[in-house]
Amino acid sequence: MNDFSPLQHPLLSPPPVSATCRFCGTALEHTFVDLGMSPLCQTHISADQLQLMEPTYPLHAYVCGNCFLVQLQEFVAPQNIFGEYAYFSSYSSNWVEHARAYTEMAVERFKLGPTSKVIEIASNDGYLLQHFVAKGIPVLGIEPAANVAAVAALKGIPTEIRFLGSATAEIIASTHGQADLLLGNNVLAHVPDLNDFVAGLKRLLAPHGVITMEFPHLRKLMKCNQFDTIYHEHFSYFSFLTVEKVFASHGLTLFDVDELPTHGGSLRIYARHTNNLTLPVSQRVRAMLVTEVEEGFMTLEHYLGFGEQVKATKRKLLAFLIDAKQRGKRIVGYGAPGKGNTLLNYCGIRTDFLDFTVDANPYKQGKYTPGTRIPILAPDSIRQARPDYVLILPWNLKDEISSAASYIAEWGGQFVVPIPEVEVLGTPELASSHR
Repeated sequence: MNDFSPLQHPLLSPPPVSATCRFCGTALEHTFVDLGMSPLCQTHISADQLQLMEPTYPLHAYVCGNCFLVQLQEFVAPQNIFGEYAYFSSYSSNWVEHARAYTEMAVERFKLGPTSKVIEIASNDGYLLQHFVAKGIPVLGIEPAANVAAVAALKGIPTEIRFLGSATAEIIASTHGQADLLLGNNVLAHVPDLNDFVAGLKRLLAPHGVITMEFPHLRKLMKCNQFDTIYHEHFSYFSFLTVEKVFASHGLTLFDVDELPTHGGSLRIYARHTNNLTLPVSQRVRAMLVTEVEEGFMTLEHYLGFGEQVKATKRKLLAFLIDAKQRGKRIVGYGAPGKGNTLLNYCGIRTDFLDFTVDANPYKQGKYTPGTRIPILAPDSIRQARPDYVLILPWNLKDEISSAASYIAEWGGQFVVPIPEVEVLGTPELASSHR
């Protein structure tokens, strides 16, 4: 990418003339939260681009007044976001372990073996399918990012470099067959054409097959103030009530659900063809639906106060950072995740607050964060800098990161977590104590 000219930049496209819900088509009139203008969160800036203009887009989430799907408008085509991608799942050891545990569960529960077929949508670098391969179970990955898919291929994982939709599903089903287990982790939120994607899932699923999908739970996002989970690569944010409607409209029934701690609180839904009555709907499904109705997820008023909550969190974080800098403290970041870039851009945090951030992914090292232009270095840079505070941007991995970099205690350094409230780890009080 050589030029950020607004007239020539390949990622720029005109905004929609009128915004309508990507599921039910209702006009979008109600703001969930407006996070201002922000660049794409995985377009890390190289040194030769620092003097060039960078495109930004409205990060304005709406809630549909009919189906209550929380969503962003589509300003950038998916192929321009995910055609080459900087996120490699295997760089998180906790996430790889999560995938291994999932594999053990799925093989046991669904009696998978050498004659089964497992297909993963958005299979990334093979972080998950490698565990099925090790058990001798045939797999297929579907991954749009060629650079990431190449890493999976080195692990012996056959991968189709495609986006999933109804047309793609038809081709893959004809070529490779249908899936006994069809799964997708953190992909459902990434598709702008939601109905076409779910139609593709249905076409790719064997008659008695099972779909599992994992995604951040909107209930947790709201309850735990996880506004930084909102970025352009995430088009939709799901309650269980809404995702159940989406799948039902395509002849797929949710028969079970798990609540997971991943990404600050996620759901794993289990779906089947509606006419496959061999898998009864569990009590957990009924309980989740009742809980969300009782908490107000079917009323518009439930969604409309979130924006003020987000503004309060921004003020608290900036108050902590300003106070720390005025006391002469040195602050660096840990991680360069998508959620981190939402936080940095919305709060206006640049090198006036963070000297640099670090990331274990070599693909990001030597570059700069989108919009805020904070240098991204290798993790060892923290040892050399000996900062007073390390701001953990992927707060969902705070345990993994604080363990890996526990050495900062050698010089009295402390970790800071921004979400759900600003907190200095290792102290019993919030960061407003300035300890």
